[in-house]
Amino acid sequence: MMRSMYAGVSGLKAHQTRMDVIGNNIANVNTAGFKASRVTFKEMLSQTLSGAKAPQDNRGGMNPQQVGLGVSLGSIDTNHVQGNLQSTGLGTDLAIQGNGYFIVNNGTQNFYTRAGALTLDENGNLVNASNGYIMQGWLANNGIINTNSPLTGIRIPIGDTMAPQASTEAVFAGNLNSADPLPWTATMDIYDSQGEKHTLTLNFTHTGNDNEWTWTATIDGATLGGSNETTGTITFGGDGKFASVTGDTFDIDFNNGTDQIAGFRLDLSAVTQMAGDNTLDGLYADGYSMGSLESFSIDNAGVITGSYSNGLTKAIGQIAIANFSNAGGLTRVGDTLFAESQNSGIAQIGAAGTAGRGKISAGTLEMSNVDLAEQFTDMITTQRGFQANSRIISTTDEMLQDLVNLKR
Repeated sequence: MMRSMYAGVSGLKAHQTRMDVIGNNIANVNTAGFKASRVTFKEMLSQTLSGAKAPQDNRGGMNPQQVGLGVSLGSIDTNHVQGNLQSTGLGTDLAIQGNGYFIVNNGTQNFYTRAGALTLDENGNLVNASNGYIMQGWLANNGIINTNSPLTGIRIPIGDTMAPQASTEAVFAGNLNSADPLPWTATMDIYDSQGEKHTLTLNFTHTGNDNEWTWTATIDGATLGGSNETTGTITFGGDGKFASVTGDTFDIDFNNGTDQIAGFRLDLSAVTQMAGDNTLDGLYADGYSMGSLESFSIDNAGVITGSYSNGLTKAIGQIAIANFSNAGGLTRVGDTLFAESQNSGIAQIGAAGTAGRGKISAGTLEMSNVDLAEQFTDMITTQRGFQANSRIISTTDEMLQDLVNLKR
């Protein structure tokens, strides 16, 4: 008779644990990146009253007679199914679409999380907003990212400047009107070694010969090949397409004392001569002025790109993603963080979107994957299970009381 009472006690303990887990799930229904837990039960050891007997002669066999001794906790599993993504509009809010975890470091150890609410600290480190742990990944070296290098903390170089670069080439494209070959002027901005902008002007004049024009180049504040201007010719084939050009390479000396541009190249190969409007103009020139970092963005591969005041962009770094052979084996350590365990497997680290890792969505957060309808249903069944087990104890107590009263 005492077995039933202790079985009821085990049921109370098991259902109390289940209610504790349900309560924690519901409490974190609005916690970004939270993963719900689930409790399972298992039967405890059974006491054998009579063992099984094999058939003998004309008598059949008999099954064992066993009395169960209650219930115990089977497992508490983490549900790593992805939660819904919520748009926030903040560029430093990140979510993973698919498998994987962000990697953060507290200075001594890596942790893993699906909570991507990030911010910058005073040193420009990209950190988890709830605990200050630094996001891990790879920093770019001159705009090049090596994802095979060791992980490091992601740092946004606030106040970073991009050194100016002198132009070495200018490309012009468009049409010169063969039906009405009037003089035409095209311009393009170029830069000296200190990043100062200058205007390269090309004047085109038809020579009177079919399919041939002369061009004259001038640059404000500079001499070309030792004089104020340089000239050449451009010729076209019978189909109006570019055929050849002369004088398209020259040296530029600026009057402000900046470095000479030796062997500056003028590319006119995209110029045509056809019966149509004049459209010839500057298409592209390399070189740029000095720029300072103004903002940054993160793409779905986790690449962080800085935008500079000179209109150029440059890769700053890339956020790493970790995957596990058994994510259910990760250990919760608080702050919506997980740590490796002996049963999770070693973190498989790489770039987002590779080897089964999910892609990163900037400006969004992954919400909790707690299903309230499911939790409330589990709460009801847990409460009824607790009540039923308490009834076992009270009923057994009444039976014991009746047994004691037999003495009267």
